[in-house]
Amino acid sequence: MKRWTLKSTLLIFFLTTLTHTAYAAEVALKVLEGIELHAFASSSYTFNFNQPTQRPPNSANNVNRIFDKDHNSFKFDVGELVILKDTPNPGDVGFRTDLTYGFSVPEVTQSTADTGDTQSSQFDVQQAFVSYHAPIGSGLQVDFGKFITHIGAEVIEGYDGFNNNFSRSFLFGLAIPFTHTGIRAGYTINDMISVMGMVANGWDNTVDNNDGKTLGAQIAITPSDNVSLLLNWAAGQEAIGNQVAFSNDTTNIFDVVLDVALTNQTSAQLNFDYGIQANGAAGTRGDAEWWGIAGIVRHDYNKWFSINLRGEFFNDLDGTRAASAATLPAGQGQQLWEITVTPEVRINQNMVVRMEYRHDESSRNAFNGSGAGQTKDTQDTIALNALFYY
Repeated sequence: MKRWTLKSTLLIFFLTTLTHTAYAAEVALKVLEGIELHAFASSSYTFNFNQPTQRPPNSANNVNRIFDKDHNSFKFDVGELVILKDTPNPGDVGFRTDLTYGFSVPEVTQSTADTGDTQSSQFDVQQAFVSYHAPIGSGLQVDFGKFITHIGAEVIEGYDGFNNNFSRSFLFGLAIPFTHTGIRAGYTINDMISVMGMVANGWDNTVDNNDGKTLGAQIAITPSDNVSLLLNWAAGQEAIGNQVAFSNDTTNIFDVVLDVALTNQTSAQLNFDYGIQANGAAGTRGDAEWWGIAGIVRHDYNKWFSINLRGEFFNDLDGTRAASAATLPAGQGQQLWEITVTPEVRINQNMVVRMEYRHDESSRNAFNGSGAGQTKDTQDTIALNALFYY
């Protein structure tokens, strides 16, 4: 009797353990269900016809460029690994983490660290947030953490979207922020209108550096299948220009993005930005204003070849946002123009090769020349870019 009881006990224990193990495995599989893994990589070569010297003060820089700063240089711009679990339905929970490594993108878009943080200029956690699709109305999408800004037409780029042109516009690099750390919530009102609101530490900083918070909002309007309009805004006590000592002065940025599909093969995009920073003008301590407009036209000739054309004007007469190879008098800035032509060849569904010619012009001698200390009012570059996405 005792022997049978012992065997029964062991059998019950074994079956219970097996049941719990199977249940734990089932729970683990449910947690892993829906998790996606994506990748993106981009390499490039850029040549500046001004041939800026390697000797100081020029250091072979392409002035007012964002990622393509280096002359006559091959670069691995960025490699990106994305792990995410999407939240398409009310009640879903998820997350997204974008890990990037490279020698162009991470060092530019990386948020300012807190005192004592260890950072590498080649590595960045570009985005990292948790998500909840709250069952409120049609569903309230909430993201909490670090995310790419909603402002602007161009993107930092990744597997789920990259720009028509290889080089970035002045508006992308000089007019707006790159990332925010905070909380945002989006809600779809109907098939035509959706809205988003945000509260964040500031502009491009991991930890807040003052007592103020930055607020942001977006209204997305889609009146038809071939037209979409984004109205974006952000404001906070953040000094993003030259007057960093006055970090409690309020900065506002207003952004409009219009996309129009002209035909099945041709599309156009217009982007307008206006920024104002209280007491931010260099030298005068008056309000600093900057604004710009860019237009991009894309034409797909066939399934493997397209042409992208961008024209742009950027006004920074208060000297707050744009850089210059020459030292400008206090309170004086510049106006910038550029035109860019980017032919694009799609090798297959996961690889794109682009060639590019770009002409920059300034109202001042803002660009490096070929001699040490030499400056010019124009800058012409060519580039080759190859990218992979999955």
